[in-house]
Amino acid sequence: MNFLLLILWIIGITSFTLLGSWYAKKYNRSDLLIGLYVTFILVAQILATKVAIFDLGFKTFTGPAGMIVFSVTFLLTDIVNEKFGRKETHKMIFIAFISQVAMIFFFWLGTKLPAASYWTLQETWQQIFGLVPRITLASWIAFLVSENTDAYIFSWFKKITKGKHLWMRNAFSTIPALLLDTLIFIPIAFLGILPILPLVIGQTVVKWIIGIINIPFMYLNRMVLGKDTQNIL
Repeated sequence: MNFLLLILWIIGITSFTLLGSWYAKKYNRSDLLIGLYVTFILVAQILATKVAIFDLGFKTFTGPAGMIVFSVTFLLTDIVNEKFGRKETHKMIFIAFISQVAMIFFFWLGTKLPAASYWTLQETWQQIFGLVPRITLASWIAFLVSENTDAYIFSWFKKITKGKHLWMRNAFSTIPALLLDTLIFIPIAFLGILPILPLVIGQTVVKWIIGIINIPFMYLNRMVLGKDTQNIL
């Protein structure tokens, strides 16, 4: 990821999450945050079909392009958890899961439709959007476990710190959840196919860096949300 792409990525995070927080503050509803969350999850699923190079300056890693989007979903779960509480966060995760199942179903259906004789991209389409049951299963299990774990830890930290130390509940919920996602997804999806350890290390490092970068954005969103937040367990 070069410097320009990094700047564009930061602008994207800032714009979309702050807009969602502004909506939540103005209307006291989580609709837009949930919509953004579902969008980010679905986009990450599609981008995961591309293996990208992440040049961090000190070392270069490879991994699914969707990591740069998926890692930000934990910021959105923390924002919703901060404003509306854990129950609303779990509801959002469930909505995103059903949306993933629906997307995969219709991709599979569209892929199975016979291609027109003059349309020559069927093989390319199959390579990108063809259903790989093992990877799909790994993705769903990792998603449900990691995202719900993040919601539980964030809410627990908020309770024991009495709503203080936002950076602590943001970092200490996101970083373990991101590691858990990788440790579940990689072995289920690629054991016996690809070398596991390099994939685990590469994904973990990139995800953790993004998780740490998310912390100041969490504070920005907390400022927009205001002090009227929930502590629903």
